[in-house]
Amino acid sequence: MLKEFREFAVKGNVMDLAIGVIIGAAFGQIVNSIVTDLFMPVVGAVLGGLDFSNYFIGLSANVTENSLAAAREQGAVFAYGHFLTVVINFLIVAWILFLVVKGVNRLRRQEAAAPPAVPPAPTREELLLTEIRDLLAKKA
Repeated sequence: MLKEFREFAVKGNVMDLAIGVIIGAAFGQIVNSIVTDLFMPVVGAVLGGLDFSNYFIGLSANVTENSLAAAREQGAVFAYGHFLTVVINFLIVAWILFLVVKGVNRLRRQEAAAPPAVPPAPTREELLLTEIRDLLAKKA
Protein backbone atom coordinates (compact mmCIF):
# COMPACT_ATOMS: atom_id res chain seq x y z
CA MET A 1 0.00 0.00 0.00
CA LEU A 2 2.87 2.40 0.76
CA LYS A 3 4.37 1.73 -2.66
CA GLU A 4 1.06 2.56 -4.35
CA PHE A 5 0.70 5.73 -2.30
CA ARG A 6 4.25 6.81 -3.19
CA GLU A 7 3.54 6.25 -6.90
CA PHE A 8 0.33 8.28 -6.60
CA ALA A 9 2.00 11.12 -4.68
CA VAL A 10 4.91 11.41 -7.10
CA LYS A 11 2.78 11.45 -10.27
CA GLY A 12 3.03 14.65 -12.28
CA ASN A 13 -0.57 15.77 -11.75
CA VAL A 14 -0.36 15.59 -7.96
CA MET A 15 2.93 17.49 -7.91
CA ASP A 16 1.56 20.11 -10.32
CA LEU A 17 -1.50 20.54 -8.11
CA ALA A 18 0.64 20.94 -4.99
CA ILE A 19 2.80 23.57 -6.68
CA GLY A 20 -0.34 25.35 -7.90
CA VAL A 21 -1.78 25.46 -4.38
CA ILE A 22 1.46 26.85 -2.95
CA ILE A 23 1.71 29.52 -5.65
CA GLY A 24 -1.98 30.32 -5.18
CA ALA A 25 -1.47 30.86 -1.45
CA ALA A 26 1.46 33.19 -2.13
CA PHE A 27 -0.57 35.03 -4.76
CA GLY A 28 -3.41 35.38 -2.26
CA GLN A 29 -1.07 37.07 0.20
CA ILE A 30 0.08 39.50 -2.50
CA VAL A 31 -3.51 40.39 -3.39
CA ASN A 32 -4.41 40.74 0.28
CA SER A 33 -1.51 43.16 0.76
CA ILE A 34 -2.51 45.17 -2.33
CA VAL A 35 -6.08 45.49 -1.09
CA THR A 36 -5.28 46.05 2.59
CA ASP A 37 -2.22 48.28 2.24
CA LEU A 38 -2.83 50.15 -1.01
CA PHE A 39 -6.45 50.08 -2.12
CA MET A 40 -8.49 50.20 1.10
CA PRO A 41 -6.68 53.22 2.62
CA VAL A 42 -7.69 55.23 -0.47
CA VAL A 43 -11.29 54.02 -0.18
CA GLY A 44 -11.22 54.82 3.55
CA ALA A 45 -9.92 58.33 2.89
CA VAL A 46 -12.69 58.96 0.37
CA LEU A 47 -15.29 57.67 2.83
CA GLY A 48 -14.21 59.84 5.73
CA GLY A 49 -10.60 59.24 6.62
CA LEU A 50 -11.14 56.22 8.82
CA ASP A 51 -9.44 52.86 8.49
CA PHE A 52 -11.94 50.94 6.38
CA SER A 53 -11.13 47.64 8.11
CA ASN A 54 -12.39 49.16 11.36
CA TYR A 55 -15.90 49.82 10.09
CA PHE A 56 -18.26 47.84 12.29
CA ILE A 57 -21.49 48.02 14.22
CA GLY A 58 -21.56 46.84 17.82
CA LEU A 59 -24.30 44.29 18.45
CA SER A 60 -24.40 44.77 22.20
CA ALA A 61 -24.40 47.75 24.54
CA ASN A 62 -21.04 46.65 25.96
CA VAL A 63 -19.19 47.53 22.72
CA THR A 64 -17.77 51.05 23.12
CA GLU A 65 -14.33 50.79 21.48
CA ASN A 66 -13.41 52.39 18.16
CA SER A 67 -11.09 49.67 16.86
CA LEU A 68 -12.41 46.35 15.61
CA ALA A 69 -9.98 44.21 17.62
CA ALA A 70 -10.84 45.92 20.91
CA ALA A 71 -14.57 45.91 20.10
CA ARG A 72 -14.50 42.16 19.46
CA GLU A 73 -13.08 41.67 22.96
CA GLN A 74 -16.03 43.59 24.40
CA GLY A 75 -18.75 41.68 22.55
CA ALA A 76 -20.29 40.74 19.23
CA VAL A 77 -19.76 43.10 16.31
CA PHE A 78 -21.00 43.29 12.72
CA ALA A 79 -17.66 43.85 10.92
CA TYR A 80 -18.89 45.03 7.52
CA GLY A 81 -15.60 46.82 6.71
CA HIS A 82 -13.62 43.60 6.96
CA PHE A 83 -16.27 41.82 4.90
CA LEU A 84 -16.02 44.44 2.15
CA THR A 85 -12.22 44.08 2.17
CA VAL A 86 -12.54 40.32 1.67
CA VAL A 87 -15.07 40.84 -1.15
CA ILE A 88 -12.70 43.24 -2.89
CA ASN A 89 -9.88 40.69 -2.47
CA PHE A 90 -12.07 38.07 -4.13
CA LEU A 91 -13.01 40.37 -7.00
CA ILE A 92 -9.36 41.20 -7.70
CA VAL A 93 -8.36 37.52 -7.68
CA ALA A 94 -11.34 36.61 -9.88
CA TRP A 95 -10.46 39.40 -12.34
CA ILE A 96 -6.83 38.31 -12.59
CA LEU A 97 -7.86 34.67 -13.09
CA PHE A 98 -10.32 35.79 -15.77
CA LEU A 99 -7.50 37.60 -17.57
CA VAL A 100 -5.26 34.51 -17.33
CA VAL A 101 -7.99 32.22 -18.71
CA LYS A 102 -8.78 34.74 -21.45
CA GLY A 103 -5.11 34.80 -22.46
CA VAL A 104 -4.89 31.01 -22.52
CA ASN A 105 -8.08 30.79 -24.61
CA ARG A 106 -6.67 33.34 -27.07
CA LEU A 107 -3.49 31.28 -27.43
CA ARG A 108 -5.57 28.14 -28.02
CA ARG A 109 -7.64 29.90 -30.69
CA GLN A 110 -4.50 31.15 -32.44
CA GLU A 111 -3.07 27.65 -32.34
CA ALA A 112 -6.28 26.18 -33.77
CA ALA A 113 -6.50 28.86 -36.48
CA ALA A 114 -2.89 28.40 -37.57
CA PRO A 115 -2.60 26.65 -40.93
CA PRO A 116 -1.67 23.00 -40.62
CA ALA A 117 2.00 22.31 -40.95
CA VAL A 118 2.98 21.30 -44.47
CA PRO A 119 4.64 17.92 -44.39
CA PRO A 120 8.26 18.04 -45.49
CA ALA A 121 9.11 17.00 -49.01
CA PRO A 122 9.95 13.30 -49.33
CA THR A 123 13.61 12.43 -49.08
CA ARG A 124 15.54 10.94 -51.98
CA GLU A 125 15.33 7.54 -50.34
CA GLU A 126 11.54 7.79 -49.99
CA LEU A 127 11.22 8.75 -53.66
CA LEU A 128 13.29 5.72 -54.72
CA LEU A 129 11.25 3.40 -52.52
CA THR A 130 8.04 4.82 -53.98
CA GLU A 131 9.30 4.18 -57.51
CA ILE A 132 10.26 0.62 -56.60
CA ARG A 133 6.84 0.04 -55.05
CA ASP A 134 5.08 1.36 -58.14
CA LEU A 135 7.23 -0.81 -60.46
CA LEU A 136 6.50 -3.91 -58.38
CA ALA A 137 2.79 -3.08 -58.42
CA LYS A 138 2.82 -2.86 -62.24
CA LYS A 139 4.52 -6.27 -62.56
CA ALA A 140 2.00 -7.96 -60.32
